[in-house]
Amino acid sequence: MPQITNLRLLFSSPNPTTFLSSFKPNSLFKPNTKIPTKFNKPNYSSYPFFTCLSSSRKSHSKSFNSNRRISSSSLKKSEMGEKRGLSSMKMDDEVAESKKIGFNKKRAEGRDKSSRVKDLKLKVRRLNPVNTISYVQVLGTGMDTQDTSPSVLLFFDKQRFIFNAGEGLQRFCTEHKIKLSKIDHIFLSRVCSETAGGLPGLLLTLAGTGEEGMSVNVWGPSDFKYLVDAMKSFIPNAAMVHTRCFGPSPKSDKIPDNLEKLNDQLKLIDDEVVKISAILLRPSSSETNGIKKDEFALKSSDISVLYICELPEIRGKFDPEKARALGLRPGPKYRELQEGISVKSDTKNIMVHPDDVLGPSVPGPIVLLVDCPTLSHFRELLSASSIETYYADVASMPEENRKTVNCVIHLSPALVVNSSDYQKWMSRFGGAEHILAGHQMKNIEIPILQSSARVAARLNYLCPQFFPAPGFWSLQQLKCSTSPVMAEDTGLKLCETISAENLLKFHLRPYAQLGLDRTGIPATAAPREIIEDLLSEIPEISDAAQQVARLWREDEHASEAASDNNMIEEPWLNQSAVPSCLEGITRENVEIVLLGTGSSQPSKYRNVSSVFINLFSKGSLLLDCGEGTLGQLKRRFGIQGADDAVRGLRFIWISHIHADHHTGLARILALRRDLLKGVPHEPLVVIGPRQLKRFLDAYERLEELDMQFLDCRHTTKASLAAFESNYNQSDNYEPSSGNKVDSVKPKVSDSILFAKGSPMQSHWKRPGSPVDSTLAHPIMEKLTDVLGDAGLESIISFPVVHCPQAFGVVLKGADRLHSDGRRIIPGWKIVYSGDTRPCPELVEASQGATVLIHEATFEDALVEEAIARNHSTTKEAIEVGDAAGAYRIILTHFSQRYPKIPVFDESHMHKTCIAFDMMSINFADLHVLPRVLPYLKLLFKNEMVVDESDELESAVSLAA
Repeated sequence: MPQITNLRLLFSSPNPTTFLSSFKPNSLFKPNTKIPTKFNKPNYSSYPFFTCLSSSRKSHSKSFNSNRRISSSSLKKSEMGEKRGLSSMKMDDEVAESKKIGFNKKRAEGRDKSSRVKDLKLKVRRLNPVNTISYVQVLGTGMDTQDTSPSVLLFFDKQRFIFNAGEGLQRFCTEHKIKLSKIDHIFLSRVCSETAGGLPGLLLTLAGTGEEGMSVNVWGPSDFKYLVDAMKSFIPNAAMVHTRCFGPSPKSDKIPDNLEKLNDQLKLIDDEVVKISAILLRPSSSETNGIKKDEFALKSSDISVLYICELPEIRGKFDPEKARALGLRPGPKYRELQEGISVKSDTKNIMVHPDDVLGPSVPGPIVLLVDCPTLSHFRELLSASSIETYYADVASMPEENRKTVNCVIHLSPALVVNSSDYQKWMSRFGGAEHILAGHQMKNIEIPILQSSARVAARLNYLCPQFFPAPGFWSLQQLKCSTSPVMAEDTGLKLCETISAENLLKFHLRPYAQLGLDRTGIPATAAPREIIEDLLSEIPEISDAAQQVARLWREDEHASEAASDNNMIEEPWLNQSAVPSCLEGITRENVEIVLLGTGSSQPSKYRNVSSVFINLFSKGSLLLDCGEGTLGQLKRRFGIQGADDAVRGLRFIWISHIHADHHTGLARILALRRDLLKGVPHEPLVVIGPRQLKRFLDAYERLEELDMQFLDCRHTTKASLAAFESNYNQSDNYEPSSGNKVDSVKPKVSDSILFAKGSPMQSHWKRPGSPVDSTLAHPIMEKLTDVLGDAGLESIISFPVVHCPQAFGVVLKGADRLHSDGRRIIPGWKIVYSGDTRPCPELVEASQGATVLIHEATFEDALVEEAIARNHSTTKEAIEVGDAAGAYRIILTHFSQRYPKIPVFDESHMHKTCIAFDMMSINFADLHVLPRVLPYLKLLFKNEMVVDESDELESAVSLAA
């Protein structure tokens, strides 16, 4: 691991730009720098390209020790061993080149072994129709944040079915130890971001489960095909080979001539344990008044599905006396009769039928899942003849055809459910139990992710300035809300209903247990109880909280906070001079909110990547938008506050195409579209790698996202300069020679990071896909106006070393006039690294940054894995910031092997802080930021040594 030494030489230079430019091509890292031999030919066969980007191998899991450090003697021994090993083998050119520069070249190009597509197999279950256990259970995703549809689990001891997979489903299952590897089928009641936002991440997780990976059947209305096509832009095809569409062909955009066919009951599954069928509902034709029929196009998000789950009847008890009386001898024929097969009598010339020897059968339980998003869908449901056999009040229905419904789970919103017509319809099911699982007001105050809520409460107690209280509204506030989502208790209640609670069950088998079961509903802990537990566990935390509060009251050079014996501050915490850009800064200028600080996939304590830049009266920005970003916004700002934040978005910037950085985008865009419906506004600009445009274009066939896309390559330094000078200029990225000036750092344009004669841009700009400046020009003009309105001078993207088309970004605030009216205060500068290895482009872009937000996926001892996966270690991230002269460094994107707090060497943290979900850093508080770190160490002192086998098993691998 001697590359750290070389990096330290680079980053300790007083002028890194001069230092870098003094190198010849390929001399940035010394030729004798070596990657340990066990990573010469890395084995990634169990890691699919787009999933588990930073999960560890089991060998690391077993040997992990958060206290271990690398000694100089062990480094020397390692180098000697490497030299002996390498001398006996012939390295190919690519591996040798990668070793010189300390990154995985094949991964950066998208050619590493982990990109191989697995032949994912469906699980084969041996079903058990006799003595089976079965229930339906409400999975409370989105109940507290109102941002996504709850899921419903249909459980059998040998099979699992999930209805709807909104954002946060994976994280919810991790929290409540629901094993996703056991899921056989997923059904969507609608195809939109509200019901399917968690599907991409779920498919990727299953594809990465175990050595071979696994797949599930995913069912949806016909236009589900469009979602599959969209996901193929970043998910291997094999992960979606078992997607199944039903209903009218998506190729036909017109309303079918025979509308009755749309309402037919479609049988999807019919096996020994359950029959699942579907009835499609589309908006009533009355909604199309004034529109010609041939102009009315159905979109998948317009179609909803009512699912009917029917368990087989329970046969009556076998009567051997009746069997003997009919001439049957004990033997195999007894079993055949019990299985429903007629047999011939042994002594009489007659056929014996099961009904002749069995007692009365017990009808199988029936469950309906109803999703009527609008009253128009409900009117269509009223006209569906295929559901009439399930009504209890149809007198003309023959008794043998009548079916008794035991439970109806309503996913419809309160606005629909509380209408008088809907209430009358509910009463037609006789004594069925009605569970209201739409967004109910009572669930707002009950956090679904209790583990992260517990950590958030502890952090808020210690440092409320950086960890504000969650933004959930109280019920009293909600009752004053005019939001239609909160409409409740309006209308006549014609039948008894049950408000769904998280993990509420309705038992179906055994028959003796038929009915509701609340025993699995998690107990909730009030914030006061959480703090009492904290004070009992760490008594000195009370004094620490008071000392943290004093940091805001004292002069920046005061040292009283270090005087208490219970809390000894680190000796290096001498504050550096505040940069001029922060002079006169107020609390209404800039705030950085870390919405997601984990990597790869959501876990109990950390969501995936997203950074919210709050510019207050001038709007807001999002840098990356992993799954669950909207839910995190609502946890931070509350229901109304998050809506306001989404309305005020100026643009969204996405670093690269890996799923943990962008799969929350569609949900944010869909909400913004709905919030601004009927209000004059411009489409939102989304800046990202070109693969993202393929996803968004395909997704817009499902639902309108009201956005305009701009390739990151249009926002590089060179491209922006060309736009300003002459937007009709031909493609600026096609170099006329191998030494084309780099788009971000012309001073070090000769620095070659990959193979000899192959500049970095050759891996983020593929041949045959030139940047079309003409098409981008109007969006660039709009972006210029947006930046001005947001108080920004510029946004500049730059290539980094991670995967093809990976970028970092620089946000530069505009200069402002001092309060004295005579001086100009320079604008602040925020740099976000995205996912990357340390590279000169990032060092150059970060020069003089006010804040550098840098990924730190791995601890220092795992530098080998960081190289293999093109991520950074904690120390490497800090060294980049030091080399660039950044004022503050925020470390984020931690591997999920560190569930609460990552492993770090505090001796290098004099300008650095560790990020946590919901951490809110106001620029007025930047001078205090590093001083809080020792207190955070105290808060997590009992968890600094992590037992991976406990947390990693549930948070990352989920397979068992």
